[in-house]
Amino acid sequence: MINLDRVAREIKTVGLYDIVLQDVQRAAGKNRVNEAEIIQILDENPQLLEDYMQTNVEYNLSNIHLKDIKLDDLKDDCKSKAQLVNVNLARLKELEKYTLDFEQSATLVIIFSIEFFVLFSVQYFIVLLNLKEWQGWIYSLFASTVALAYWYGKKQSRLYAKNKKIYDALYIQTLGLIEELEDAGCIKKSELMIEECEEHV
Repeated sequence: MINLDRVAREIKTVGLYDIVLQDVQRAAGKNRVNEAEIIQILDENPQLLEDYMQTNVEYNLSNIHLKDIKLDDLKDDCKSKAQLVNVNLARLKELEKYTLDFEQSATLVIIFSIEFFVLFSVQYFIVLLNLKEWQGWIYSLFASTVALAYWYGKKQSRLYAKNKKIYDALYIQTLGLIEELEDAGCIKKSELMIEECEEHV
């Protein structure tokens, strides 16, 4: 469901993907690469495509480059599958943030940020407010927030893993439905492709 022509064009022209472009140039062994060469290098180096997709998820951009299927012009036997594809596409876009590795997610950054804030607050209370007699209680409170943060991190990690599995299964199901609709002559996948990201325009 990813449009490789669009990917190559964006890697070449959109500054957000400069790091990916540099990796593509390194793989090509030259500084100037055209879109066809980028597609070939992405095919040979799947990690570079993963880096592109990861960048999109980090910036809340979708890697689903398909529009919803217009139901008005479809025959009745195609409509139900097309409706399911549209529902699946919406659900995939909701779950897409869970395709990011939890260790690289904003959730983990927020957890660590809160813990650093709590740590500095603890030091403030002990040192600057001269609360040394409360030091044991204050460190106990800090230790409990570390335990709470650890528990919450584990819970979020499981949520990411669970939703990633749901995303993967739904992605495969949706691809199958699109192929069935295309084989039946109901749609042309090429007409559903989104050629450019509105956020980049």
